[in-house]
Amino acid sequence: MTKFKRILLKLSGESLMGNNNFGIDPNILEQYANEVKSVVDLGVEVAIVIGGGNIFRGVQGVQKGLADRAQADYMGMLATVINAMALQGALEKIGLSTRLQSAIKMEQICEPFIRRKAVRHLEKGRVVIFGAGTGNPYFTTDSAASLRAVEIEADVILKGTRVDGVYSADPEKDASATKFDNISFAEVYSKGLNIMDLTAITLCKENNLPILVFDMNKPGNLLKLMKGEAVGTLVSQ
Repeated sequence: MTKFKRILLKLSGESLMGNNNFGIDPNILEQYANEVKSVVDLGVEVAIVIGGGNIFRGVQGVQKGLADRAQADYMGMLATVINAMALQGALEKIGLSTRLQSAIKMEQICEPFIRRKAVRHLEKGRVVIFGAGTGNPYFTTDSAASLRAVEIEADVILKGTRVDGVYSADPEKDASATKFDNISFAEVYSKGLNIMDLTAITLCKENNLPILVFDMNKPGNLLKLMKGEAVGTLVSQ
């Protein structure tokens, strides 16, 4: 028995860089794939949303004068598809069945996002990766993760980060920062905690969808979560 039957795993694009300044570290990709396989083998249904910041981030594109906001966001969406394809390849390399669905049509490399089809893939034990965000500019991949999680009726969003939970301040900058084991959505608002963007947080709150923030880079953490062990920080009502 596992704590959750169906999960939405949110990964940042930056996490794929490893110790590099750009692109994808094959070792990180392999590690993440093995983490996912460990829970799929338990019968957990896994959907994944991954960012594109290791390749291109829309906001940065605007700041550098490369494009207007809408155009830059579309460029960022394409970056998420590159990461999704890389992750798909890593998962299939170790024997997992996958499907990649994109919010922007590109039939040669992935399916268009169709909610019922995504749910059916999950029921058949396939890992479903959602690319291209929501398909709309001005929305982050955090918002895309919340939206997809609600649509597929996931039990929880697992936000994989490089820290082991939610803190009162950035633990990498403030040594006095304290960790929360549990925190409410209301407290996230009042304390101004930067867990996900406010659109994503609000969508989760309105649909009573909990968020678990944990350290994805520590091997075995994802499996521990599925077994009900106390890992990371739970954000809920």
